[in-house]
Amino acid sequence: MMASLLKWIVPWEFSWVFLLSFAAVCVLYVRGCARLPVSGGRRLAFWTGMAIVYVSLHTYFDYYAEHEFFMHRIQQVLLHHLAPLLLVGSYPGTVLRAGLPLAWRARALRPLERSWPWRAMTGVLLNPAVATVLFVGFILIWLIPSMQTLAMLDWRIYRFMNWTMMLSGLSYWWLVLDHRPRPPGRMTPGLRVLSPAITMSPQILAGAIVTFSKTDLYPIFEICGRAFTFNVLTGQLAGGVIMWVPAAMIESIGGLLALRQWVRLSRNGRIKSKRQLQLERRLG
Repeated sequence: MMASLLKWIVPWEFSWVFLLSFAAVCVLYVRGCARLPVSGGRRLAFWTGMAIVYVSLHTYFDYYAEHEFFMHRIQQVLLHHLAPLLLVGSYPGTVLRAGLPLAWRARALRPLERSWPWRAMTGVLLNPAVATVLFVGFILIWLIPSMQTLAMLDWRIYRFMNWTMMLSGLSYWWLVLDHRPRPPGRMTPGLRVLSPAITMSPQILAGAIVTFSKTDLYPIFEICGRAFTFNVLTGQLAGGVIMWVPAAMIESIGGLLALRQWVRLSRNGRIKSKRQLQLERRLG
């Protein structure tokens, strides 16, 4: 029993970089929760998202993701959609910041945030157009059979693929679930609600193409050795459905959360009209 449990807990491919990064975020969040009031719902969302990230990348689950197409699609939906949505939906920014020692915040974090390289990087990566294109683009790029083959044959590209999926998901949902009006938010509340409907369309189309394909689009999984013995096209169909239905459902939930924020902002009178914004600019 213990050996069977350890098989699932022990990483398929150990990574010190991932483990130390994961542990650092956890420590900062625990320290931040000790200093700030954080609701139980936010804590649950954060720790669920972190657990999904860990299971997806640093347990034996990763073995199945490398040896079966539909398991790989489950991993990508978890890393790209569900985990980022939960993590960003827990609004961890202030909590993680509070977890840093005061001296670190004063001497390192604030100068970093004011530096031009940091502003340039965040200005590009958190630009709504760039973040949206990357969010959809990385899904489609890694679905190209030749790109999937490269990722499966080289562990460095494989890890790069997983990190790009997760980071693009975090940046995108950070914009969509922003609880502030624009400005200072980077997207208008209406666009935040509409955006998931736009981004899910090419994903649904790609999922449909994979689902209804009559040929094996990803023979690399045959070369690597499949984890299960059922029909290849059945696994491919399952993978297409996973990136079609669950992914679209998660994005729909994200759109509903953005709608809730829009209603809250409107109810509190925090959404300004164009005339008000123009008047403030003239006076400013």
